[in-house]
Amino acid sequence: MTQPYLAHFALTEPPFSKEIPDQDLWLPSAKLAVVEALLEALDERASVVLVGEPGVGKTCVLRALRQRIPAAGFRLTYCHNATLGRRDFYRQLCHAVGIAPAATAGSLFYGLTRHVEERAAERVHPVFLLDEAHLLHQDTLDHLHILLNYAWDSKALLSLLLVGLPELRSRLALRHNRSLYSRIHHRLEIPALTPDDTSEYLRMRLARAGCERELFASDAIVVLHEATLGAMRDLDRLAVHALRETARKKKKLVERDVATRIVEIDTKERDR
Repeated sequence: MTQPYLAHFALTEPPFSKEIPDQDLWLPSAKLAVVEALLEALDERASVVLVGEPGVGKTCVLRALRQRIPAAGFRLTYCHNATLGRRDFYRQLCHAVGIAPAATAGSLFYGLTRHVEERAAERVHPVFLLDEAHLLHQDTLDHLHILLNYAWDSKALLSLLLVGLPELRSRLALRHNRSLYSRIHHRLEIPALTPDDTSEYLRMRLARAGCERELFASDAIVVLHEATLGAMRDLDRLAVHALRETARKKKKLVERDVATRIVEIDTKERDR
């Protein structure tokens, strides 16, 4: 069913849907720099911790990485359920890489290490991407540095990419996690959008939906940017609400008063 605001603004599709092909993702220069830093780290066969506030575009950066990582020399394995205990965590990894999971934790670990060593023999570098890593159980964190240890810790056969909220970095910095953290030489953070980024992002998303003209007044964009603190996910939500409200008013431009009202309503709902 076509939503009324799409017809009002002559949009061909919802402009702020998350259903965008990897190749069509838009990233500002600061986030593109993060993607480049990730590629450089993986090219060094290193491990990485990547943090960012909710909604700043961590998943967009990871999807851009997936699009650009060389398929010939790397095997990227994505795990997003970080809330499991150590044995179930390793069982999940076994499933993800295509290994039949064993019954015991030791057998699971052995299966994964054999998988890594076999890929190395094929000149393929495995990368385990652990999303929501700030939620990892402590018993899992306690063991991850062992998963990186090959040939008496003399060969870099595996890269871990730990991705999560900023508290992940704080957890890793604790003394009892130092064996893992000391092995992670690349520590990156995803910045929020700048005001100029926010304007360009809105224009790009609208253009992709078939609209080449400005639908947001400049002062309305300022209101949305300040309310979202540069978080793309929040910007998507508020922008859609603003477009709907403007369509109901039979207007063609989202103005400051509409953006302000949308932000006020959103703030009240969040603070309930």
